[in-house]
Amino acid sequence: MSKQILAYGEAMVEFNQSIASPRNFLQGYGGDTSNFAIAAARQGAASAYISAVGDDHFGQDLLALWQREQVDVQHVAVRPGASTGIYFVTHDDSGHQFHYRRAGSAASQYQAADLPLESVASAAALHLSGISLAISESACEAGLAAMAQARAAGVPTSLDTNLRLRLWSLERAREKMEQAFGLCDICLPSWEDVSMLTGLEDRDAIVDRLLGYGVQLVAFKLGKEGCYVATPQERRMVAPYPVQALDATGAGDCFGGAFMAELMRGSDPFAAARYANVAAALSTTGYGAVEPIPTRSQVEAALHAAA
Repeated sequence: MSKQILAYGEAMVEFNQSIASPRNFLQGYGGDTSNFAIAAARQGAASAYISAVGDDHFGQDLLALWQREQVDVQHVAVRPGASTGIYFVTHDDSGHQFHYRRAGSAASQYQAADLPLESVASAAALHLSGISLAISESACEAGLAAMAQARAAGVPTSLDTNLRLRLWSLERAREKMEQAFGLCDICLPSWEDVSMLTGLEDRDAIVDRLLGYGVQLVAFKLGKEGCYVATPQERRMVAPYPVQALDATGAGDCFGGAFMAELMRGSDPFAAARYANVAAALSTTGYGAVEPIPTRSQVEAALHAAA
């Protein structure tokens, strides 16, 4: 069996208000690290999820989703008496708003003692995000413990900065993310997140700061501009893949899953970033975080056509 890319965090069920019929809500799925795991699986990587869901209808929905997507759920606990997080997306003249119902969720009750430490130590890679650390004190401790276990075992860890100040203060985010940067091998920052976390505005100054923590690879996600890939030896812009975007929800998560899947296949960081740029761009041509994530064959066809 191939070594797995493990992702740790919280998934939620989404209810997105219909613009055509505002009293109706379309059910979907969200959660950055869940989107990442599905994206990696659709690129052909062996992926697995570490989390907890409630013993409820929504938890069963998420388990069924991961099983359909061939994401291993052996490390997803079903927690009796706890709820699965949900959120609503509503629309008005000012745009769309998110309304979360995740306080006290099963995933937020996750603790370091729940971690599958042997699986972390034998994984191909470990992935988590700022949200993985922000949802609760115990979940933060578990995430940092997983990173420490991976570091001790020589397993590379990727970290998406995803900063959500609804979940924690900027002061606390800076404190805990600084710890996480020190345990991270591959950082996948977005501009707004990492500039707030570091207090820096210059792209290379931000990269210098991240490399200074010991990060070995930075893939700086710049949306329509592509991405900026940096190692201690080299820095290079990687061009975007132009598409007619409809919905960018989850595009950064798709980038991360595709990027890590390519790295684990042996691609160099710049080729992996080109592949991930195409995957993320294709994911914006449909609606929702999960449904439009492309498969490996779709990404390769787009790369071939662009060559």
